Amino acid sequence: MKMVSLEQELKNNAYPGRGIVIGRTPDGTKAVTAYFIMGRSGNSRNRIFVEDGAGIRTQAFDPSKLEDPSLIIYAPVRVLGNKTIVTNGDQTDTIYEGMDKQLTFEQSLRSREFEPDAPNYTPRISGIMHIENGHYNYAMSILKSNHGSPDSCHRYTFAYENPAAGEGHFIHTYMHDGDPLPSFEGEPKLVEILDDMEAFADLLWSSLNEDNKVSLFVRYIDIATGAYETKIVNKNQ
Repeated sequence: MKMVSLEQELKNNAYPGRGIVIGRTPDGTKAVTAYFIMGRSGNSRNRIFVEDGAGIRTQAFDPSKLEDPSLIIYAPVRVLGNKTIVTNGDQTDTIYEGMDKQLTFEQSLRSREFEPDAPNYTPRISGIMHIENGHYNYAMSILKSNHGSPDSCHRYTFAYENPAAGEGHFIHTYMHDGDPLPSFEGEPKLVEILDDMEAFADLLWSSLNEDNKVSLFVRYIDIATGAYETKIVNKNQ
């Protein structure tokens, strides 16, 4: 697979929706993930990321303007032992609870489908990072409607064992802006990861559409020790 520029992928797409990046730093020492949210409606844009223990959650920036919280208020990131879960919805909890009962990542998601937000039927995208004894692997999943039809759910899981230094994968909910919004197609895109967390966060945030971007989360995890650093950027301050 040809590596694409993450910067150009974002700059050339006004509305990729929500996106997950997972990979490894060029020096090989850090596991990396990033998650961003965007919004077109006032309800979607009225959000911020806040830290919640080892994970994060979304919350309304102005609670008085919160309308329907069902698909916009959730925990995008949770940590279960040596596993970090990153998703675009409340399936974070489904994965956490399933894996806590010894189900696999894929098995845990069997109970879920795309979001019930007709006519978009937004895909549920999810990632799992597993770090143990200096070893690192990750997987990504997308649950999507059958070409916009809610009658069938298509399930795809992509697993990356011993990921190469400097490489990552990027999956997002929508191919581009539209009405209805067209679901992501194909494999997660191969992208470059940077050694410096601040520089990587700046690249992502500055490349997202200024009108539609809402919040960004970036985490770098030391593969040898499990120690991590987190960066959160919110448009609403």
